[in-house]
Amino acid sequence: MAPFTYSRLSHLLRTSVNKAAASRTATEIKRGPACCLHFTRCQRSADSNLQERQKQQMARGLPKQKPITGVKQVIVVASGKGGVGKSTTAVNLALGLMANDATKSVGLLDADVYGPSIPKLMNLKGNPELTDNNLMIPLTNYGIPCMSMGFLVEDVAPIVWRGLMVMSAIEKMLRQVDWGSLDYLIIDMPPGTGDVQLSITQNIPIAGAVIVSTPQDIALLDARRGAEMFKKVNVPVLGLVQNMSVFQCPNCNHQTHIFGSDGARQLAITLGVELLGDVPLHLNIREMSDRGQPVVISSPDSSEAEAYRKVASAVVQRIKEVNT
Repeated sequence: MAPFTYSRLSHLLRTSVNKAAASRTATEIKRGPACCLHFTRCQRSADSNLQERQKQQMARGLPKQKPITGVKQVIVVASGKGGVGKSTTAVNLALGLMANDATKSVGLLDADVYGPSIPKLMNLKGNPELTDNNLMIPLTNYGIPCMSMGFLVEDVAPIVWRGLMVMSAIEKMLRQVDWGSLDYLIIDMPPGTGDVQLSITQNIPIAGAVIVSTPQDIALLDARRGAEMFKKVNVPVLGLVQNMSVFQCPNCNHQTHIFGSDGARQLAITLGVELLGDVPLHLNIREMSDRGQPVVISSPDSSEAEAYRKVASAVVQRIKEVNT
């Protein structure tokens, strides 16, 4: 038996389409305008029925949202584009929430399967241990339990997976982790608006999304796409964080807007959401992040740490507003 190749499939499809077109043309010529009108009405009715069936199938196919055991509020930190400081913001947001209220417990989930950053930023290494119920125990530093694909692979090992495997990994990190009791779980999302974003937003209830962007036009384009995606899946957009907003020279204190001025602020106005805060482009943030010592912990009295704490306060306030 001959293999069913792509060429054969293309030929069959072309033949089928041509036959259908020829038959339809002959029928229209023989029967005239009245038949054409009848055909159009039938076609509209068929299209309407098809759309209704598709809606029913979609409704059955969407997973039901199920809360993560022990977690009260889930906050996703996202960006349309990589390289805008999303992961650094997620880490310092988590630490800022605890710094503002020591009674709150906060966890951190790294959902960027292909490029996990949380192990480096939180200075964590090693493999998670398992409980008696085969749940992974998060690795903890600075009082923040963390889970990341980076704990399960070597530092330089590429993760070459197709979408279904990525979705399975995300499901395991959501459902098969012993998070304990958390007031907030911060999820560091991968860049873009793809499978991981849809899978997470459809599977768990989310208190809100924080969008991180630089003021640069090219970053704002993707940040807007990210915000619009969350709106489409009914996730409240808590607001935007304008990262790397200004550079201040350490020698003369002159301020330079390297990536533009107030671009994220203008986008927030356009989208009708809050600007949660401005975070400066500062050498200390980069150096402490590379050392695995986030500035909220290592430099709590600095202006840059204060910027992250203000963002954390704004996030909590926005969640209260959304829930009222």
